[in-house]
Amino acid sequence: MATILVVDDDPDFVEATRMVLERAGHRVESAADGDVGLRKVHDGRPDLVILDVIMKTVLDGLYVSQQMASVPEQARIPILMVTSIANSDYAALFPTDEYIHIDEFVSKPIAPDDLLKRVSRLLAKG
Repeated sequence: MATILVVDDDPDFVEATRMVLERAGHRVESAADGDVGLRKVHDGRPDLVILDVIMKTVLDGLYVSQQMASVPEQARIPILMVTSIANSDYAALFPTDEYIHIDEFVSKPIAPDDLLKRVSRLLAKG
């Protein structure tokens, strides 16, 4: 199946997501912040990236998506942004008036079935 990179600083979310995706036959890599995530995208070329927004910095995930958009080979990798920023004190910082290089956005928590549906849909696009 596909190689999926989960970029999130919440180890519980990463582990739960890993279990769901591996049970569905996917290979899962992870990174706890945007810098490590970008290195893994560059080195491993995943089929899909699941990306949080708030990590090392408040908008770390947006930085990752912008950097990926600037590299042609990486710009084609689908991004599923899974975040709890909408329910945080930082919601107002999330840009709503500009293009954000992501394919889908969903708020945490996400049900395993919903995650798998979204992953399948994005992998079919890519």
